[in-house]
Amino acid sequence: MKKYILVLISILLNSTSFACPVCERNKQNALLKLSHGSNPSSNWDYLIVIVMIIIAIVTLFYCIKWLIKPNEKNKNHIKYSFLNEQ
Repeated sequence: MKKYILVLISILLNSTSFACPVCERNKQNALLKLSHGSNPSSNWDYLIVIVMIIIAIVTLFYCIKWLIKPNEKNKNHIKYSFLNEQ
């Protein structure tokens, strides 16, 4: 597990994950220096990105939650047809 954490940290700290010097020079905000390309054209761009991040986090949360504890109590559920054969 430590090996995977160290690999992840090294990838995040790698200088190639940041924007090139030309893009960094042209960016207005320090936070935006993490990407290539032009600046956002309006505040709607920020809103769209924030909404997408929130949707992704909520989806990840429920995916993990329902994988760990699905709370299926119905005895007629299809999973019991496989579990009862053993």
